[in-house]
Amino acid sequence: MVEEWDGVLAGLHARFASRFARSEPRGRALAYMRGLIAPLERKNGWTLAERAGDRLPIGMQRLLGEADWDADGVRDDVRGYVVETIGDRDAVLIGDDTGFLKKGVRSAGVQRQYSGTAGRTENCQVGTFLAYASSKGRALIDRELYVPASWTDDRERCQDAGIPDEVPFATKTEHFKAMLNRAMEAGVPFAWVTADEAYGQSKSLRWWMEQRAVRHVMCVKTSDTVITRGMGERRVDELVAGLAPQAWKRLSAGKGSHGERMYQWARIPIRIWWENGHGHWVLARRSLKDPAGIAYYVCYGPVGTRLKDLVRVAGARWAVEECFQTAKGECGLDHYQVRLYHAWYRHITLAMAALAALTAVRAHELSKGETAVA
Repeated sequence: MVEEWDGVLAGLHARFASRFARSEPRGRALAYMRGLIAPLERKNGWTLAERAGDRLPIGMQRLLGEADWDADGVRDDVRGYVVETIGDRDAVLIGDDTGFLKKGVRSAGVQRQYSGTAGRTENCQVGTFLAYASSKGRALIDRELYVPASWTDDRERCQDAGIPDEVPFATKTEHFKAMLNRAMEAGVPFAWVTADEAYGQSKSLRWWMEQRAVRHVMCVKTSDTVITRGMGERRVDELVAGLAPQAWKRLSAGKGSHGERMYQWARIPIRIWWENGHGHWVLARRSLKDPAGIAYYVCYGPVGTRLKDLVRVAGARWAVEECFQTAKGECGLDHYQVRLYHAWYRHITLAMAALAALTAVRAHELSKGETAVA
């Protein structure tokens, strides 16, 4: 298996070798990725250099900080590789962010802010990501570093951390929109988009997707309001509270680590203007153990969309959490020790490449198993 991973990693590296101006950082990038998937307790400049046979970490540090290469170009190549290996027209694009705990105040974008990883406010950096999930696997295909207003309002501080003057303040929702737009412009095959309430509560984002006929199932807050079919405005929880008991259906949101994730689900059509063969719904997910535990979604899709189709997409959101878990646990996504803005992108991109390679290997193993069963 180790040999197969190494061969796949080398093949992926060959795809983006032209993104490097010189041979030395080009070769070091492959050594860096090999170190990221190696069974090392910590994956930093010293340990990766040691595994590559270097006496000092200078080469690895130069790869992230000073070498001449195009991290966005590598990102695009990794995205293309993911599409080639696990691409499917029924795939789901998922947006989410994750925190990277940090000490000090000098690393680009760091401040005390909420970290979903820690579940509380911590001193951290936050990255916004776009994940790709299909029946063949899941991987991360895009990334942005969230730079708080406390940074963009202080251009001298930004310059010290290598944040270009042309980088403005942008919300995580704006990052998500930019990443979706890049995926669409690149022709990435997908059927639906989903994200948690941090993104779903943005009506402007939902409208932006609707204008581009992007089908979506977006989690929203209990207090979010929608336009009903009677032209009134109501909270989503009030709409769902009026449902009859028989409106709820027991369905699986997909397999989890402990088997099928079973919930009760219901939906309500909303908005009188259903145009171009598309409609709108409020979707609700109710816990089997705690009926008061209800999550809400606002959905947009073809009029023939079934309840189980919306449930599949809502359930796919967990794939991005699995991506974060694998990328941090097996690919060193959060093991970096860099301060500069562009160095963050370089490390994260190479970690995404390592994850894409592992995803490809596992997809191949899955297909072999299915062939054997057949």
